[in-house]
Amino acid sequence: MEFTEVVRRRRMVRNYDPDRPVPPELVQRLLEHATRAPSAGFAQGWAFLVLEESADRDRFWAAATPEGGGRARWLTGMRRAPLIIVPHANRSAYLERYAEPDKGWTDRSTERWPVPYWYVDTGFAALLMLLTAVDEGLGACFFGIPPQRTSAYRSAFGVPNEYDPIGAVTIGYRAVDHRSPSLKRGRRPVDEVVHRGRWG
Repeated sequence: MEFTEVVRRRRMVRNYDPDRPVPPELVQRLLEHATRAPSAGFAQGWAFLVLEESADRDRFWAAATPEGGGRARWLTGMRRAPLIIVPHANRSAYLERYAEPDKGWTDRSTERWPVPYWYVDTGFAALLMLLTAVDEGLGACFFGIPPQRTSAYRSAFGVPNEYDPIGAVTIGYRAVDHRSPSLKRGRRPVDEVVHRGRWG
């Protein structure tokens, strides 16, 4: 598929065919493409939890779903995804990398980072998975793990404290789903969001 078509077709898919697992070679490609994301200092401070088994996915939803279950239709379709990948960011990998001789910030202070690039870079990796999914004929959706459920998620999967989940990605073959009500807002035109030379 042409890259412009991949970008045009990318959307958040919230319902999947539960009877079509993602083939292992596509799972591997999703992960390999994720690791091609840029990272500050080539720190690559990310890690990915891959949940393919039904019991693991059920454990994820039990740990990550807020009390009350959220919106039933959304959750029903998302739970059908045969694959969940949770990208994690590791701040310490960046602080250590920038304390090396070629960078020289030996104090390892987070104050030197006006933007937490460990989260930005891991977000880049997640976006590459979303684009790869489209290119491979799959659907995918990136969504957040509610902050009140982070501890339960960590406990359920033994996630070390130095790794922060930045969200999760459901992946699978698309099934018919509803359009998000948010899409009624329309896409902002390029001229509305681009400023050339100076703001305004």
